[in-house]
Amino acid sequence: MEAMEYGIEWPKGVLLVGVPGCGKSLCAKCVAASWKMPLLRLDLGKVFSGIVGSSEANMRMALSICETVSPSIIWIDEIEKALSGIGSGASDGGTATRIFGTLLTWMQEKTSPVFVFATANNINSIPPELLRKGRFDEIFFVDLPNEDERAEIFKIHIEKLKRNVSKFDIETLVECSGEKFWGEGVRLTGAEIEAAVREGLLESFYDKVENHNDTKDLCTEDIVKSIKRSVPLAQIRQRELKGLRDWASQNAVRASNMYQGVKQESIEITVGRNIDF
Repeated sequence: MEAMEYGIEWPKGVLLVGVPGCGKSLCAKCVAASWKMPLLRLDLGKVFSGIVGSSEANMRMALSICETVSPSIIWIDEIEKALSGIGSGASDGGTATRIFGTLLTWMQEKTSPVFVFATANNINSIPPELLRKGRFDEIFFVDLPNEDERAEIFKIHIEKLKRNVSKFDIETLVECSGEKFWGEGVRLTGAEIEAAVREGLLESFYDKVENHNDTKDLCTEDIVKSIKRSVPLAQIRQRELKGLRDWASQNAVRASNMYQGVKQESIEITVGRNIDF
């Protein structure tokens, strides 16, 4: 209330751009939980209908519901895929373009306390009208996790399996999942780390059953084996990722907190503009 009396308006929203599997969608859920506000997921794919005019009506009704339950957070996941039909009016009669126009106008003119939280993987597929100031308050770039972030991710997923983190060599896991092992610009995403830990658990269980070793349990070596067998997304799509990071270094704010614990000699760089919170 004090901020409103001071003249500050309700925030419009943010756009999170980044590599798939780095936690953009999870951020939306965390924001909703932190703010203690309802999170409404807007699936633009379900807005489209075969009856003429019904798609636009569905869009207006969805936005009206968001305003009715406000203050709320509207979550649009992978927004670039939902808007992929814009400009191809010959195939859909211009429906996608009209729906996009409705969304743009609503984002610009809305006065109700609805916070828009959108995520995207491919910035090149997003119409430039959506990126200009006034639609979102800020655009954040979620880069591949650095050393400290990967260490925390490993700890979280090991603890989820009810294992004692102190028995694992986290430093070795961090090194095997980063640029020191895979090369410049290649690191494991959060989703790939989770998959490696779970695959290591399967490896450990197989070893226990096959060798009749009742004392066998998940260890660092099991996870390292699964990491070495994987092929990181950052390696498969190295060219696309470089282009995305080049764009983000000038046009987006770095989402990473850049912990003080990051080693000075680290070769891993998190791109994006700085912002003081």
